[in-house]
Amino acid sequence: MPDRSYLHWPFFESQHEGFAAAINGFLERCHREVSNDRERTRAAPSEVAASDDAVRYWVRELAGEGFLQACIDLDVRRLCIAREALAYHDGLADFAFAMQGLGSGPITLFGSEEQRDRFLPPVVSGESIMAFALSEREAGSDVAALTTRAVRDGGDYVLDGEKTWISNAGIADAYVVFARTADTGGKGLSAFVVPASASGLSVPERIETISPHPLGTVRFQRCRIPAENRLGEEGQGFKIAMATLDVFRSTVGAAALGFARRALDETIAHVRERKLFGAPLAALQLTQAKVAHMATEIDAGALLVYRAAYEKDKGAQRVTRQAAMAKWFATETAARAADAAVQLFGGRGVTRGEIVERIYRDVRALRIYEGASEIQQIVIARSLLEER
Repeated sequence: MPDRSYLHWPFFESQHEGFAAAINGFLERCHREVSNDRERTRAAPSEVAASDDAVRYWVRELAGEGFLQACIDLDVRRLCIAREALAYHDGLADFAFAMQGLGSGPITLFGSEEQRDRFLPPVVSGESIMAFALSEREAGSDVAALTTRAVRDGGDYVLDGEKTWISNAGIADAYVVFARTADTGGKGLSAFVVPASASGLSVPERIETISPHPLGTVRFQRCRIPAENRLGEEGQGFKIAMATLDVFRSTVGAAALGFARRALDETIAHVRERKLFGAPLAALQLTQAKVAHMATEIDAGALLVYRAAYEKDKGAQRVTRQAAMAKWFATETAARAADAAVQLFGGRGVTRGEIVERIYRDVRALRIYEGASEIQQIVIARSLLEER
């Protein structure tokens, strides 16, 4: 399991140490049930159906242990601790947890009391798998450019359009959908909770990626939902999306830390055992330099991630810049750590089924989703330039 010595940093309180101990204990039990993590990894799901089943499994297990309550409590440090531990253990475990939080986040933050009472208990119990439907083919980083439309028709809204790269598409029970209700750019967007059973909602395409997880395109054709499923007021959609990402962006950095720590631990174990020129690979100074870089960048990333989480938990209205710094640095760190691990593993590092090979694929998407690294740099720079 990952090193948890940083939980003694001033960012944390005793409750966070207890939560970390609980989720680590849960994952250790899961690990024992498998009996051999390396063999489980070699048999990891590589097809869409298998990843669907894995996500359902993790939602069920996390709900059974009570961990999905964190997804609606929105203590950001708890979310980060959970994502780091889960990513260290299994990428799909992290994915399942993260999507329960991101998918329900707009309801927690902006839903009415009636909406929270209706939609959130099934999230916590694992009965409802959630999805966050924002991206479109021509509107990824530029949210204000989305074209999916919602038109008021009496007591309903009728949705038409298409979302893509939607996590949990095809297995979600409910989607939080962002659609245009007025032609006024970002100010013309609104948010809706759309049940997967709604007439006119379909998933015409499943998308396979280098690190398999449920992903696809969601289409709305005269999809009618009651007006009571709108979150907040008309025109608040952009605000709702950005506020939700403000909470969860730093947790992406935490997941990256989990992957990076696993890559480092696997590397240390390997270079101690692997013999080269009659001595352990660890005896080479170039190997030591790579290990030093990995460890130092991981700790630096942790400082950024948990600073952003701490400030949000302590009541900061916006942590956009801090979360952007955390997400950018930690995900790029994970990419470098995974690459270094693969390099030091040599031929084994590019062999399908090796843990570092899996991590190498798992971390690549982190630098893209919830705001690509380039977008994070723009966010950081604009924040500083406007402030000063």
